[in-house]
Amino acid sequence: MPVRFKYAVGSQGRVVVARLQPGSDIIEGVEKLCDELNIEYAYVDVGTGTLSKATVMYFIPNPNMKLGASYSPPKEIVGPLSFLGGSGVVGKDDKGNRLTHIHGAVCDQWGHVHGGHLVKGGNPILVTSDVILVELKGIKIVKKYDPEIDFSPLEPEQG
Repeated sequence: MPVRFKYAVGSQGRVVVARLQPGSDIIEGVEKLCDELNIEYAYVDVGTGTLSKATVMYFIPNPNMKLGASYSPPKEIVGPLSFLGGSGVVGKDDKGNRLTHIHGAVCDQWGHVHGGHLVKGGNPILVTSDVILVELKGIKIVKKYDPEIDFSPLEPEQG
């Protein structure tokens, strides 16, 4: 199969380093930072930290989908948890609303590692979490329906 891709070329704007404090949700914290600093599009790196609980989704087989897979229902992982790290992007949905997509991994008290797509509002900080935002300039990241895969991924665009 040939290698195919879509891309946009831009530049790096501000780099923001922040500590999310107890009770703050990871995605809501990232979005609040973006709102406060007027950042529309960004790369997100969530460093180590701790969570009271985690809520994730991950891909599971689904023969009804063109891809043969789809996201699972949300799964809640009971804390306390070590947050091992995560990354993602801040973009927009097809209506122009902010959309933050982060995948991360956590370790429970028994040493089991869990991970997936973080669900907004379901990943509250227990003690702390380090976040780095890299503002993207000249690039848009927009969720768009792709009929080839019958799914709506985030697509890079020149902006």
